[in-house]
Amino acid sequence: MLASVFIGTSVDGFIARPDGALDFLPPDGGEPHGYTEFFATVDALVIGRKTFETVLQFPEWPYGKKPVVVLSTRPLDLSQVPGSIVQMQGSPREIVAKLESQGFHHIYVDGGITVQRFLREALIQRMIITRVPVLIGQGISLFGTLANDIRLEHVHTQSYASGLVKTEYRVIP
Repeated sequence: MLASVFIGTSVDGFIARPDGALDFLPPDGGEPHGYTEFFATVDALVIGRKTFETVLQFPEWPYGKKPVVVLSTRPLDLSQVPGSIVQMQGSPREIVAKLESQGFHHIYVDGGITVQRFLREALIQRMIITRVPVLIGQGISLFGTLANDIRLEHVHTQSYASGLVKTEYRVIP
């Protein structure tokens, strides 16, 4: 199974402020930078509980009818959320095995802790990181601490008029 990350960070590597606020990100994602095209290629989205709770505060559910897997050990009320949403728990390997057995081929992994857990188990193959031209000084790190190096191969970098810089990497196994 292909597992990809598509995420925005401050230039200093934070995906959110310490309290989870995303106010430093451009409204509505800023100018088009490939997210819609990327999202069309994935079968399902895998997010953690904190990311799910953040997304619930958005004015509209951003994932349409795309299947969403929320990772949490605590019960979640999914009754008021549109689309196809399921809760799962387990290691990233167990989650990938479950999704593969259900016929999924390409998952979009999102949320700091979830991305970190999948990276640590060598389950991410592709990362697209869009840097927003701002330094916020502290916050929730995209990568956190790592037990060992994770080697990346640069695929492509594109800059945009607003200052966004999108870089795609292949994770070297």
